[in-house]
Amino acid sequence: MSKALIVIIEDDPEIQEMLALAFAGEGWELRAAQSGEAGVAMLERDGADCIILDIMLPGMDGLKTLKIIKSLPRFKNTPLIMATARGEEADIITGLELGADDYVVKPYSPRVLKARIRAALRRREEEQESSPETRPRRVGALNIDPLRHEALRDGEALDLSATEFAMLFHFMSHPDMVFSRNQIISAVHGPGYPVTDRSVDVQILALRKKLGEAGEMLETVRGVGYRFRRPS
Repeated sequence: MSKALIVIIEDDPEIQEMLALAFAGEGWELRAAQSGEAGVAMLERDGADCIILDIMLPGMDGLKTLKIIKSLPRFKNTPLIMATARGEEADIITGLELGADDYVVKPYSPRVLKARIRAALRRREEEQESSPETRPRRVGALNIDPLRHEALRDGEALDLSATEFAMLFHFMSHPDMVFSRNQIISAVHGPGYPVTDRSVDVQILALRKKLGEAGEMLETVRGVGYRFRRPS
């Protein structure tokens, strides 16, 4: 993780400089692009372990850039965090549905963004490790294999972001158990991860939509949280 390459696609040089200073002690390698086109070219040339992406970019906007990045097989499972002034619920839902793993709204704390990057890198590292906890799961029409990073519904591949994949694996590993939003955050991102309950609700909504009819198994337990119900 200490040598992770972080690519920042952000047209504001002051924000680029602020993040460079904030991340200086992490030992990460930072590279910045000031447009979506330049960012995609940089990623295709150099790769990345985590991507920070703004929406309001000159030329091709961040959502179009996100769609292109996630269409590239090399970056399908690469953590991507939207960091933007566009904080409307519709923008957040669109970003998550297009494949973003996280979404922070400007003005944000560089320390918070740094914590989210650390968690994303740690989650990616853990997903690549083999252990008894990473064995495949099957519930109803759904199959999930964390080592292959593959989720299937009736044999058809599901296009899930890294966060959605981690959520689904957690639920399928504990069917019929009820989890609070804080418990879901801790299971997916680690203890103390700074994210709002509303963000969890938005990501659950996006996951349900991608699961299609199988999304009915992901139940809301009013006043508590969520449960993944086994089909009867």
